[in-house]
Amino acid sequence: MQKTKKNEELFRSMPVAQAILALAVPTVVSQIITIIYNMADTFFIGQLGDPKQVAAATLAMPLFMFMTALSNLFGVGGASLISRFLGAGEREKASRCSAFCIWTAALIAAIYGALVLLSRPVLMPVLGANEETFGMASSYLFWTIGLGALPTVMNPALAHLIRAEGYSKQASFGVAFGGILNMVLDPVFIYGLRLQITGAAVATLLSNSIALLYFLAFIWKIRKNSVLTLSPKNYTLGEHIPAEVISVGLPSFLISMMGTVSNLVLNHIIAGYSNVAVAGMGIAKKLNMLAFAVGQGITQGTLPLIGYNYTSGNKKRMLDAIRTLFVFSLAVALFIAVLLYTQADSVSRLFINDSETVAYGRRFLHIICSASPMTTMTFFALTVFQATGKKRQPIILSMLRKGTVDVPFMILFNHLFGIRGVAWATPVAEIVSLMVAAIMVIPYIRELTS
Repeated sequence: MQKTKKNEELFRSMPVAQAILALAVPTVVSQIITIIYNMADTFFIGQLGDPKQVAAATLAMPLFMFMTALSNLFGVGGASLISRFLGAGEREKASRCSAFCIWTAALIAAIYGALVLLSRPVLMPVLGANEETFGMASSYLFWTIGLGALPTVMNPALAHLIRAEGYSKQASFGVAFGGILNMVLDPVFIYGLRLQITGAAVATLLSNSIALLYFLAFIWKIRKNSVLTLSPKNYTLGEHIPAEVISVGLPSFLISMMGTVSNLVLNHIIAGYSNVAVAGMGIAKKLNMLAFAVGQGITQGTLPLIGYNYTSGNKKRMLDAIRTLFVFSLAVALFIAVLLYTQADSVSRLFINDSETVAYGRRFLHIICSASPMTTMTFFALTVFQATGKKRQPIILSMLRKGTVDVPFMILFNHLFGIRGVAWATPVAEIVSLMVAAIMVIPYIRELTS
């Protein structure tokens, strides 16, 4: 009960900057560790000195990103609704919402894993695999998605739900624990057992499974004082809970889903040049995901604070949280963009000691890291809309980024400027998205202040 009161104090009375840091810092840390352990596969595979294996892992990334989309659908959507139910004092509805999110996400993840497992022969050519990468990419998908979809989807989804009740540190610990464990197991399976890219996939499966056990144990531990529940008895398709969760979580789902589409097109275009180019782009994209993760971590970490105070009617505190979030997220995004640009060669070389691959990675990273401040500001707008229960605006913004605007630019710029032009599609698409986001969110914030 004491912990519950402390969490309520965080949402109601703690200084806004301190509350944002309390929620966002653990979220950012967990996001960074998640990205680092996603990078770990590429890093340890890269130490084998074989660009084809790095390319195979890169080709699998779009299907891996779809699992992030599922996590966001039920994790972000559920966290927003739970925080608003708590702000309104409706704990029973919050509990039923958590049961719906947990069990529905688990079922869909299991179905997705089975579908990928059965359809790999058809999927491989679609992903851009050729004779050199087909078998390696197929093996990687078997372990990470075919068998690993359930824990991979549920870990971040549960972290979002736990964070909605104020347990930000515990949520972040679970994500970090899985990431660190993956980094420990990677060299054991890749080098020690000589499984190479398959070893990286097995390590990912095991680490995610163990982290899932932590989250389930934590929810069971706090069950007497928490609205989160694993009981199927609380599962419901009524009270508009499914529609509300999906409508609020849909923008975050679409961001990752359209990212999957974007990466499929990107891999197909880059694969037309060489496997080395695919490996270089894969390294650049993984590194740029650091900026993506920080921006998403700060904004999504603050979402429950905005949502709680919006529902409880504390307009001043809600607006203070929005303003502080804007300053924090922009400053951090600019810092990371500069860091990635200036250190592009060094960090690319960390992944593989192959001069041609490093050259591609450096050139690509110089271009795409420039998009990170725009991406973060778009996330800021999305969070304001999601936290206050808006549905139409976040969906529009989500559809204007990856997979729509950038795809025609990829095709056009590839035709006009070659391989470097393909990378420029990312910042151009983000500029378009940010312009639309500004047009939508600025009047809305003014509306909230009135």
